[in-house]
Amino acid sequence: MNNSVLTTARLLGAGLRALLVLTLVTGVLYPLLVTGIAQTAFRDRANGSEVTSDGKVVGSSLIGQSYLLPAKEGEQDRAPDLRWFQGRPQNGLGTNSVNTQYELLLSGATNLAGDNPELIEQVKQAKAAVVEDNSVPGHPVDPKDVPADAVTSSGSGLDPAISPAYADLQVRRVAARNGLPVERVQRLVDEHEEGRLLGFLGEPTVNVLELNIALKELTQR
Repeated sequence: MNNSVLTTARLLGAGLRALLVLTLVTGVLYPLLVTGIAQTAFRDRANGSEVTSDGKVVGSSLIGQSYLLPAKEGEQDRAPDLRWFQGRPQNGLGTNSVNTQYELLLSGATNLAGDNPELIEQVKQAKAAVVEDNSVPGHPVDPKDVPADAVTSSGSGLDPAISPAYADLQVRRVAARNGLPVERVQRLVDEHEEGRLLGFLGEPTVNVLELNIALKELTQR
């Protein structure tokens, strides 16, 4: 009987020691090590790729934002604020319908097939809006020059970047709305163009949030 109790006590003691050691290693030391490496070598990414303006965090370079006018009384859809560069459509976003305590947006794609009539109609309407919004006196936008990313949403609905072609298409409108020379706004776009990863992966992009922050600074000079 005594041997059985002693054996049980030793096993419980060994188990307790193992629990304490594993808790210390996996629950304290390992997280501290990983956090330390992340904050030292990848601080920007570890903290959410924050973008600041005037000393304040205004967003993340990984998440797209909307640039819309305040909603008018009786209107559900807000019109784009044409002083700013606009990102891709966000047709895949949903709204929180379960926990209504918080106003949340749900990321996602439309999942509509390429020949779906609803998607075709969305693209037609988006293309017409892009042509109308970006046409300025003496420089109408040719519908055939509207790039695909201007009329289609990304898989997440939160793509932070647009193609250089879409950014270039908006230059004259942005310049006119802000009273800036077209050449200066075009140079701003060129300065914010990011090339392919490692020179051959992906496509060139322009981060809309970073571009609009630079535009804001330009208009305040």
